[in-house]
Amino acid sequence: MSSKDYYSTLGVDKKASKDEIKKAFRKLAQKHHPDKKGGDEKKFKEINEAYNILSDDKKRAEYDSYGRVFSGSGGGGGQAGGGFGGFDFSDFAKHAQNGQGFEDFDLGDIFGEFFGGGARGRTRRGNDIAIDVELEFSESVFGTTRTVQLNKTSTCDACKGDGAEPGSGTETCSTCNGKGQVQEVKHSFMGTFQTNRTCDLCRGSGRVPKVKCGKCAGEGVAKKDEEITLSIPAGIEDGQMIRMTGAGEAVPGGQAGDLYIKVHVKPHATFTKQGRDLLMPLSVKLSDALLGATYSIETLDGPIDLKIPQGVTHGEMLRVKGKGVPDQSKKRGDILVKVQIQLPQKLSKEARKAVEKLQEEGI
Repeated sequence: MSSKDYYSTLGVDKKASKDEIKKAFRKLAQKHHPDKKGGDEKKFKEINEAYNILSDDKKRAEYDSYGRVFSGSGGGGGQAGGGFGGFDFSDFAKHAQNGQGFEDFDLGDIFGEFFGGGARGRTRRGNDIAIDVELEFSESVFGTTRTVQLNKTSTCDACKGDGAEPGSGTETCSTCNGKGQVQEVKHSFMGTFQTNRTCDLCRGSGRVPKVKCGKCAGEGVAKKDEEITLSIPAGIEDGQMIRMTGAGEAVPGGQAGDLYIKVHVKPHATFTKQGRDLLMPLSVKLSDALLGATYSIETLDGPIDLKIPQGVTHGEMLRVKGKGVPDQSKKRGDILVKVQIQLPQKLSKEARKAVEKLQEEGI
């Protein structure tokens, strides 16, 4: 059982409200922040851990009952439960997203403070695109390619994305002096911090066009119709999603989003999939089931002859090897033929006598 007293760490009573716990945490965090004069990193971690437990109703209830926490990140501290380098920011993020106070709390400031503006310096990313594609059953089994035309923001054909008029070139950005980032001062409840952010003018590249491209107005991207070839793998299932990295919307000075293709497979008149096998029913006459026969069946590769063994039973599965769904190594599954013996509705006199004779013989 943990010997840590989180209430004492924050200096609050066990009956303290959430607001009282939050106020106590803010005051202590500002006082002991390791980047402030007289700060104490170890104490700051303890404060953060205590707040992480006591600000969460479930964790607090577990702690009050058992003296430790079993769900999510608990009394062990460290990196459990969304911690980063010994700090746990999960509750900060939760409260910020839910609008529960922390109006002056910015996660970007915290990460910038510790890691040189990492949260501010992220690469920009374009929007993802989602489309639907309908396939024939055989296409889903063997795989295929499709060509689609999308109207989307793409890299400019004229300037190839650098925003400069062809032949004019680029020059060092005067705003950031080619660094791609500019410094700014941010204020939070923990104090005043200097952070870095991506330069708005060059968008992090450190270069700007000498003469802006006439086709995209120096943006490096432009809206246009683009033809994209989709590669549909063999064995894809209905409702499955394919992701094409970088085939989504382009963004100036950043990374293009992704293209998501949702596959819809038309049902087949005969076959259904079961993993790499194909299932099909086959109606067999009673006489053929008793005496044996050969039936012609249609597969996705064309017609084949299937031998019906003498004495086959209703519901029995007959296997046709190597005619099913291929895997990544192109090894194929099988066709499983389910025998459905058809009993005659009426019997002729001769047929009835023959059946009665079989009955007499105990067959």
